[in-house]
Amino acid sequence: MLKGQLICTYDEFSVDSYMNRILKTTMNYLLKAKIDSDRKKALRKLLVYFQDVETLDIHMINWQMQFDRNSQSYRMLIAICFLVLKGLLQTQSDGSLKIVDFLDEQHMHHLYEKFILEYYRKEFPYISADASQISWQLDDGFSDMLPIMQTDIMLNYEERVLIIDAKYYSHSLQSQYDRMTAYSSNLYQIFTYVKNKEEAMRNKAHEKVAGMLLYAQTEEEGGFEKNYSMSGNPISIKTLDLGRDFDSIRTQLDGIAKKYLLGESL
Repeated sequence: MLKGQLICTYDEFSVDSYMNRILKTTMNYLLKAKIDSDRKKALRKLLVYFQDVETLDIHMINWQMQFDRNSQSYRMLIAICFLVLKGLLQTQSDGSLKIVDFLDEQHMHHLYEKFILEYYRKEFPYISADASQISWQLDDGFSDMLPIMQTDIMLNYEERVLIIDAKYYSHSLQSQYDRMTAYSSNLYQIFTYVKNKEEAMRNKAHEKVAGMLLYAQTEEEGGFEKNYSMSGNPISIKTLDLGRDFDSIRTQLDGIAKKYLLGESL
């Protein structure tokens, strides 16, 4: 993918070239990190195609860039570069680097939801993937003081809609009356999104709306998946294991699309 889509003629004034500089800078830092030798070998092979690209000072990178039609293929990769350079690498006493387990939770939450959204945009181009707003379905149209319902990810394919609320917390569950439960505010929110979206599409007889709380899996709580039927709508609470290799992450995300949008049994 890198060779076919991302290598551009180098021009220091080109936005695409600036993104190539970010990619090369990130790969150079990863080569200093404690990652397995096969990955380092793959990175060195890719760096051959960046030999005329200059690197950047990681503290001076401007991350506020615009993506046009020609640079859409960079979007997810630049988000991953941000993740690496902003905090996943830390210097050891011997001068080497290692990958750490956390970033600022707010930054991680934003990156986590952007990664999921951009993954579906790229890997499932025939599925509509957006961070859409949902209108309140009101009897009298009076909406003063009602908050905006802003989704993290809304996937739409033919007659199916899946609303995903991406959650990146140090603790995904809460202890309530001696049992572990989902945070009630998260569940109320996704349920409200689903029911208002369903009501907005009530004239489309075959439209099916589902909701999902998709938590980044933590070591302490492990993985889980619970599926419910709430007032006629599927609502799921599950984890995404980011600690696996990318093929495994791909399998997890693909499985969600296949189950809820493409109607494939897993």
